[in-house]
Amino acid sequence: MKPRRFAIFLQRCYNDFMKELIPEQIQILAQGCPFPLYVTGGAVRDCLAGLKCAADWDLAAPVSAETFEKAACKCGFTVQSVYKHTGTVNVSKEGVKIEFTSFRSDKYRRGEHAPCDVVFTDDIETDAKRRDFKCNAVYYEIARGEFVDPLGGIRDIRDKIISTTREADEVFSEDGLRLMRLARQAAQLGFTPDFPTLFGAKFNAALIGKISVERVFSELMLILHADEKYGIPYAQYNGLKVLQSTDVLRYILPELALGDGMPQRADFHDHDVLEHTLRTVKYADRRIRLAALLHDVGKPYCYRNFGNYHRHEIEGARIAEEILTRLKAPNKVIEDTVALTRTHMYDLNNQTKESKIRAFIVENFALYPRILLVKQADYSGCKDDLHVCPTVRRWTEIYDKMKAARAPFTLKELNICGKDLVGEIEDRNIGRILHALLLQCAKNPALNRRNYLLQEVKRLEETGEI
Repeated sequence: MKPRRFAIFLQRCYNDFMKELIPEQIQILAQGCPFPLYVTGGAVRDCLAGLKCAADWDLAAPVSAETFEKAACKCGFTVQSVYKHTGTVNVSKEGVKIEFTSFRSDKYRRGEHAPCDVVFTDDIETDAKRRDFKCNAVYYEIARGEFVDPLGGIRDIRDKIISTTREADEVFSEDGLRLMRLARQAAQLGFTPDFPTLFGAKFNAALIGKISVERVFSELMLILHADEKYGIPYAQYNGLKVLQSTDVLRYILPELALGDGMPQRADFHDHDVLEHTLRTVKYADRRIRLAALLHDVGKPYCYRNFGNYHRHEIEGARIAEEILTRLKAPNKVIEDTVALTRTHMYDLNNQTKESKIRAFIVENFALYPRILLVKQADYSGCKDDLHVCPTVRRWTEIYDKMKAARAPFTLKELNICGKDLVGEIEDRNIGRILHALLLQCAKNPALNRRNYLLQEVKRLEETGEI
């Protein structure tokens, strides 16, 4: 088949595939509209890229919000919200959610996410140019079953690149959030930003400071979990590398970015501090990505102030708390990430006594599985070694022995409880004595007998060993 004929055949296949993806409710709506109705944005991009389409649908047309609202209501859609200023309407029907926007152009105050002025238009190319990237500016006219590509976005999708709809400096100077969206979409899609796009983002990197810290944190978390969107391997690493190459990382996580070029011992590491951190995230389980990102954040501080990395996990825990508080992360996320940062160096040389490891497991039992995951990712990030970390192997063997011997891991598993001690010892000592008994039984599970524990309570109270 000749190249031109093949291209036409392929285009028809995509047209048919897109038509099959569009829910029946939207197709009926399009047939009932006296104006052309288009699907645009992620759904069209994902179809052309062969990726799983999103559940929500972005529609656009050269009509006002009021006109679309009336058409949607006639087809049985429920209207959730109408924003006449931006020409936006949110509707739903039988689980199908739609966000409609009128064709328009936007004007921004430099770097601010929300447009300060909107001008409506009936020109599809003008609407396409208000968007960020060409791959997001391809349209599909539902009634006619045809793609409309004003800016060459199909070519970008085919070549797996990201380029801006206009001059990159103009696109990024309008909206600072696009700096994070570039990294996130490049990561999630497995696309590569072209050079002008990267350069334009780098030139405007400081504008990320105009975006709310809550939104920055939200986008950062999406980047850290970018591989979960479409299953692109190591997508989270690729997204962080885009943040690094555009200098956005220096503005959102300056404490971390200081590790760029900072040397480490060659017998343990193949990479500088920052690259090791990014590779730790690369190999990290999804449950500990944020901790993996911040686990060595204390190293630049220690190196610059003391000339070494000694006790970097202690400084790192403090700095991680400062960073996450600044980004207004949830309190539980802060608490867990700080604890994982503080504990990631324990038993680094695999020489800590087993009794101490047993006590450590019990004292950190709620986080224990994630501590192992951080250790494994940290180990893999040193020399890109995917073998089981020796410390993880040893700790797992110790944990298995504890389980086999029915060692208590929590106070609930002790054969006495606080009620047994009320009236026997001072109330203020109950918690400390129970904790001491728990550690004893972790080291020697055979001691977890009620009679022994009650006798030990009296001894601890009398001798004051707690």
